[in-house]
Amino acid sequence: MTRQRVVIIGAGFAGLSAARALGNSPCEVLLVNRENYHTFVPLLHQVATCGLAPEHIVYSIRNLIKKYSNIKFVTSEVDKIDLGNKIIEVNGVLITYDYLILACGSTSRFFGVPGAYEHSLTLKSLSNSVNIRNHLLHCFEVAQEEVRVSRQQQQLTFTIVGGGATGVEMAGELATLVYGTLSKDYPNLDFRRVRVLLLHSGERLLPDMPTRLSNYTARQLWQLGVEVQLNSRVTGVTENAVHLEDSRVIPCHTVIWTAGVEGDNKLNKWGLLTNRNNQVKVFSTLQVPEHPQVYAVGDLAALHDKQLPMVAPVAIQQGITAANNILRQIKGKNPQPLHYQHQGSMVIIGRHAAVAHIGKVKLTGFPAWLLWLVIHLACLPGNLNRLHVLISWGWIYFLREHPIRLIFRQDSLAKYQDVPLPNLDRVQGKD
Repeated sequence: MTRQRVVIIGAGFAGLSAARALGNSPCEVLLVNRENYHTFVPLLHQVATCGLAPEHIVYSIRNLIKKYSNIKFVTSEVDKIDLGNKIIEVNGVLITYDYLILACGSTSRFFGVPGAYEHSLTLKSLSNSVNIRNHLLHCFEVAQEEVRVSRQQQQLTFTIVGGGATGVEMAGELATLVYGTLSKDYPNLDFRRVRVLLLHSGERLLPDMPTRLSNYTARQLWQLGVEVQLNSRVTGVTENAVHLEDSRVIPCHTVIWTAGVEGDNKLNKWGLLTNRNNQVKVFSTLQVPEHPQVYAVGDLAALHDKQLPMVAPVAIQQGITAANNILRQIKGKNPQPLHYQHQGSMVIIGRHAAVAHIGKVKLTGFPAWLLWLVIHLACLPGNLNRLHVLISWGWIYFLREHPIRLIFRQDSLAKYQDVPLPNLDRVQGKD
């Protein structure tokens, strides 16, 4: 009997957890990802703010799956999906599948704000975080040589759009970097001209958390030097300014966009039914309507009955559920709905400052800060990575200095289109 083939597109938290759940099962698994590494996304903001080196929050996918003999991996983009004929196209080669798991992740959502896509920095990938780090340090280098006060002020104004978890963590870490480490690196600059702004369109930060935790977060950010501006909706972004709904204009050269995310824009081309966030509409079993052999998980999945947060614990649970449902289908059993268990949420703000909401427990300050550090260190893949991150955190904590203050130019890298695919019995040459 021919083994059933499961193709998984994407090796983020959802795709990787699905692959592992299918490891050493009767299935033949093909995992496809554009990079050969898995990125620990919760620590991207610390790479962007000079706290961690990029290579310390990524881990080789091949190393993560090497103990599973039935999983093959290829580094590539998926060009096309034919849902009707159960075929994907990779590097001009057509590959058939019996089951498909879509775990492509998400991109930044700009809500149609003019200029936001063209003039904002985003924080969705490792390259994004290095770009931000390069840009921030470059702004200080330029400001140091600028004699015109107005131009210097623009270079030293850093605007973060979005008061969710990513925006709060980015703002807190950036303020710590600027007013701590960089104030010593650039002694000739007047740091009274530096501004770190956090713009949020809502009435309070972290709207998914209890009000008490939101208020604590705002107070802590103010103490760090962040200007928190609530009810401030951005209506336009240019190269030199941010425009707000109340007609205010903030001159700045740096806009970091953390206001929202949406599904990969290739989904519509592949014939998938999506919502306004470009997420794939799925049943409670995570199956795509009209295609019971196709599953969408992670940030891509939009359940009909409820909206789940787009965070790693949700993605992991969805990946495992999709894998288990495929195994049930192979055995002739009905797929089971996702039984999501909320594991709580945590946001780090700064030194000894964080918030955590776990069940009925609400933590702030040092206990929440320490819990955030321990959990993220434990979840980071790779013992060597954990050691490097622990050393970097210790360096920042005891010396009050961010260690990775380097501008690395990212030249355009050649794309390797002819990556050889693993040996598959049912690979068809393109006509």
